[in-house]
Amino acid sequence: MKLIRLLIVIVGGIAGAYFWVGNYFYNFALNARKEKAFVHDNPHLARSEAVLEDVAKAEKESDNRFREHVPTSSLSITSDDKLKLKLHANLYLQNEQNQKWAIVVHGYGSKAADMVRWARGFYEKGFNVLVPDLRGHGESEGDYIGMGWHDRMDLMLWIDEIIKKNPNANIALYGISMGGAAVMMVSGENLPANVKVIVEDCGYSSVDEIFEYQLADLFKLPKFPVINAANTITKLKAGFDLNKASAEEKVKQSKVPILFIHGEGDRFVPFEMIDKVYNAANVEKEKLIIPKAGHGESVQVNPDLYWTTIWNFVDKYMD
Repeated sequence: MKLIRLLIVIVGGIAGAYFWVGNYFYNFALNARKEKAFVHDNPHLARSEAVLEDVAKAEKESDNRFREHVPTSSLSITSDDKLKLKLHANLYLQNEQNQKWAIVVHGYGSKAADMVRWARGFYEKGFNVLVPDLRGHGESEGDYIGMGWHDRMDLMLWIDEIIKKNPNANIALYGISMGGAAVMMVSGENLPANVKVIVEDCGYSSVDEIFEYQLADLFKLPKFPVINAANTITKLKAGFDLNKASAEEKVKQSKVPILFIHGEGDRFVPFEMIDKVYNAANVEKEKLIIPKAGHGESVQVNPDLYWTTIWNFVDKYMD
């Protein structure tokens, strides 16, 4: 009996530790209501020397002028899962309506209002631009961060919303960081023919791989058993499997051309991940690598090459 009691205590202790670890890392990475200090204090997200001060200043001034002079309206939808979340987006409509639309998707811990630089890029090219707040971000409801996985299905709803407004819409998808992962993940869904082209910037190859990288970088801990424990809690609280949330697997199923962009100096989402997703894609594709650019910095390090490459690619597929 003593041995049985001892075994029960040991098993209970192991189970308790397992769930404690899983809950801790779930809150750390995926609980949208918990502060993400590791993002604000992360040296891999500090502005690199490759970003020239005059370029950054000019871009900021242009963003401010855009905010002042281009009217923004709001749009909302309800998610079609059991949560029925109210999801919000900013909308920038051209004065003279046309069929060119872009959905511009923000990254982890960001929001639609932070995406002015990229919304401006598409708007000045003549696109109507929809910028959603992903679930758990900005003005959208949600208690967890979807890492692009559930967000891919929300993007399907936003696409449908545009088509309701303009059945002949030609749609480009653009995403950066987690938003880049989201547009890659949705690329493998049954997209309507209205979606013509996808551009992703510094998205990760899969959720479990980026978590494994961050776990080693921030905590010097191995994948097992931490990711396993976090995955158990994620399934319980957020309803998705970290091991299945793969951009790499989804781009294999894409029928839409994809432009892949990454900064060579990115140490937040490792630069090497671009090869995994690029090599997995079986569609018309291109790859742009910006030397020395850190995470999300490509547009600031070489804006001329960045936008020229995007337009040369996108224009080939927009009717």
